[in-house]
Amino acid sequence: MPILDQLLNEQQTLTAVEQFSQEHYEGLPVQSKYYTKLLPAAGPKEGQQYAFEVDLDLCSGCKSCVTACHSMNGLDETETWRDVGLLIGGSTSLPVMQHVTTACHHCLEPACAVACPVDAYEKDPATGIVKHLDDQCFGCQYCTLACPYDVPKYHTEKGIVRKCDMCSDRLAVGEAPACVQACPHEAIAIKIVDQRQVIEDAETDHFLPAAPDPQLTLPTTQYKTKRVFPRNTLPADYSSVNPQPPHWPLIIMLVLTQLSVGAFIVGLLLETSVEAALLRQFERLHAANALVFGLLALTASTMHLGRPQYACRAFIGLRHSWLSREIVAFGAFAAAASLYAAACWLVPCGPVVQIAGWVVAMTGTIAVFCSVMIYVVTGRELWAFGFTASRFVFTSAVLGIASTWVSILLFGIFVDSPSAELLARQGTLPLINVFMIVAAAKMSLEGLSFRHLFFRRQSPLKRSARLMIGPLLSSTFARFACGLLGGIVMPLFLWQELSAEETRTLVVAIVVSMLFVACLAGELLERYQYFAACAAPGMPGKL
Repeated sequence: MPILDQLLNEQQTLTAVEQFSQEHYEGLPVQSKYYTKLLPAAGPKEGQQYAFEVDLDLCSGCKSCVTACHSMNGLDETETWRDVGLLIGGSTSLPVMQHVTTACHHCLEPACAVACPVDAYEKDPATGIVKHLDDQCFGCQYCTLACPYDVPKYHTEKGIVRKCDMCSDRLAVGEAPACVQACPHEAIAIKIVDQRQVIEDAETDHFLPAAPDPQLTLPTTQYKTKRVFPRNTLPADYSSVNPQPPHWPLIIMLVLTQLSVGAFIVGLLLETSVEAALLRQFERLHAANALVFGLLALTASTMHLGRPQYACRAFIGLRHSWLSREIVAFGAFAAAASLYAAACWLVPCGPVVQIAGWVVAMTGTIAVFCSVMIYVVTGRELWAFGFTASRFVFTSAVLGIASTWVSILLFGIFVDSPSAELLARQGTLPLINVFMIVAAAKMSLEGLSFRHLFFRRQSPLKRSARLMIGPLLSSTFARFACGLLGGIVMPLFLWQELSAEETRTLVVAIVVSMLFVACLAGELLERYQYFAACAAPGMPGKL
């Protein structure tokens, strides 16, 4: 083709910006806000739904979509429902940089809706749009942990979560969403996708480089490009490590509920190694002690809710939400524990009290299992079932034994000192070896996380390990120091003191108090790192 003809043909192919400029020069029609070429001609049929389509070749990273979404929805200064990330790769001689605009993917199986305990999410059966019901939300923030794409955003002042709804009110009248209309390059469009095709495409794991596995939620957003990305294309923030929100009310709730459950179970197991006469008065105090910790934990959990006045809604999602199941299970545990504690005081020791005790142990175990599953279903590697379950069980064992020793100490101070000394010899000495083994096993399990530092791949577990020796180093040191002091050093002192012919009551009291405080502090720090050091998945971020 002659060079002149080639240049003339190129002039006929205008970019999106050039087309927009030309249309503006010629005069835009009154209804220009209706960008019909970026919308489907008709609505979705059965088995179909609306979805975003992003042309990566046209996205320049100008963030007009972010600004338009922010303005249209009246978001706060730091609140965003649409973000622009960056992919980088290639070589020094041929580098590749690709901007990526992301928002809610309106998944076929939205993790936010499955996790929500109050059914504050609904997927429109006609359009497939996943909407958040602000009035229904009570601010538990579980959806922010469950969504692998970091879509739901918690609003502190309002006490609820909010997110993109594809400007469904605009779509309903044939108007494009704010982000679609604002993009000067027309990089974003609304398309109709076949839901069966989305499922088939998810099998190939072809979504975006280093993005979460599409099998988790079956996202419907389509990213298209004519280019072939280099194999080393990764998000710009792929190697960055940032601590996550620790959620202190959840930390306190998890640790104290596991302490309470463990204390009840250890108290029941003491019956096999201690004379029944010694237990009759002790079990009253111990049951009350364990119950107090359990009630404190449940009280602390309400502080995590943005709108605690609506806590009664928590059972609505019982069919699908593990958080609803945990709340119901711990409610049953609290009721059973209260009845058992009352029975210890009002009913003579017998089969009725023993059965009530094992009911408490059973409901508590079920509740702890629900706590495990809350984090397992998020799909985060640090929160895998084996690692999470072993942590929670070991915490129950360590704090259950330590709190039992505190009950024995209180029993000696306020009730019967000679009986308490005999009870300590019969019950405490056999538990010391078990206690040290469990404490050492738990710290060893946590220490295994550091082996990922020697792996080449920048996995989420390696990021967690880097966080623990980086920004979280002080809490890491404090956690293992408390674990060593309360799990090994103090039990050895206690064993030595109780094995002596004459037990010094004051020394035992000091050792038991230090042991309990160190163990409790260590478990709180461990649970802090469980949240703060968990590498959160998400879409490509910024440098």
